[in-house]
Amino acid sequence: MRRRLIQSTLAVVLVVIAVFGVSLVIVETRTISNSAQERVDSEALRLASIVDSRLLGAETVNAEILGDQVAAGQYAVIGIPGHPPIEVGTKPSGDVIHSTARGEQGESVRMEEPRSSVTREVGRTLLIIGLVALLAVVAAVLLAIRQANRLASPLTDLAETAERLGSGDPRPRHKRYGVPELDRVADVLDGSAERIARMLTAERRLAADASHQLRTPLTALSMRLEEITLTDDPDTVKEEANVALTQVERLTDVVERLLTNSRDPRTGSAVTFDLDEVIQQQIAEWRPAYRSAGRAIVSSGKRHLRAVGTPGAVAQVLAALIENSLMHGGGTVALRTRVTGNQAVVEVTDEGPGVPADLGARIFERTISGRNSTGIGLAVARDLAEADGGRLELLQALPPVFGLFLSRTPPLQRSAEDETTVR
Repeated sequence: MRRRLIQSTLAVVLVVIAVFGVSLVIVETRTISNSAQERVDSEALRLASIVDSRLLGAETVNAEILGDQVAAGQYAVIGIPGHPPIEVGTKPSGDVIHSTARGEQGESVRMEEPRSSVTREVGRTLLIIGLVALLAVVAAVLLAIRQANRLASPLTDLAETAERLGSGDPRPRHKRYGVPELDRVADVLDGSAERIARMLTAERRLAADASHQLRTPLTALSMRLEEITLTDDPDTVKEEANVALTQVERLTDVVERLLTNSRDPRTGSAVTFDLDEVIQQQIAEWRPAYRSAGRAIVSSGKRHLRAVGTPGAVAQVLAALIENSLMHGGGTVALRTRVTGNQAVVEVTDEGPGVPADLGARIFERTISGRNSTGIGLAVARDLAEADGGRLELLQALPPVFGLFLSRTPPLQRSAEDETTVR
């Protein structure tokens, strides 16, 4: 590309020089020739006028007297009737420029000048024109190289950017070149790089979230299936199978929720549901794990609350909080329900050491963890809560209290809003 740009620019300059240079040479040659002829004519008339003046004054006319009136390199022949011709200067050899003038006394003056002087002046003019043309060619080549580099280098950079995108490196370069068309291409490539980066991030996030969110349900399902294989009691097998099917349905809901959230974190499928049912379901699922750890999990607060949200997502949020308390907390874990304004609040607390002071509000950031865990659970829980229009907050660091805020509908039975505790 560089070579083509240089060659095309040089060709244009050479054509311009050829057209205007030849015309200029022709015009300058004619101008110099006409100027020389006019000069000889003027000198002949001037010398004739001088001879006229001397003849009218009866003065002597000879070569010595007229020698000062003829310039160097010129030759004049004065013819006076009845007198021999008077020659002034050195007669030139070769081709000459000549002019003849006649005076009022009948005398004639022939002025000659060698044409070689015109040739020398034309040569000097041609040399100047040639030097100017050479400078124009050199300047054109330099400008062409600069312009070629200005256009070719950005194209090379853009090709490298496209190659990096194809090789899986979606980092945008944010480099511009001052050429609108090239900058437009750079904008498109940077936009594509950012979109690819977001897609890759979403894919990696989906994989991490799925791995984290499915780990505990799959473990519980595995334990149910193991119990089925170890018992011969048909009733027990049927009961465990029903529980396993319920867990499979929850796993399906979790997968669908993760896929929906990966496409658009703000896309929810909120409905009105019984909050007690979700809480009791989570307590039933996590009670064996807590019992194995020598701990208890209880619920308390207002009963029969109805909230607006996605039951599966709310269950996943509570599961993340309960699992977080199991891993990092201590003592009894309590799920308390209350009402504030038009929101239903589920608080999850335990008797453990609480959230470290250096974490604070960063506890919901990904990869942030107080121990050697993934740091994904609380971040995913917060995203799930916000997708349904709710929010998840750390209400208190010591003892730790996490609050899940959900929109609610008025209770169907206000008399049932009593305070109870279930173990």
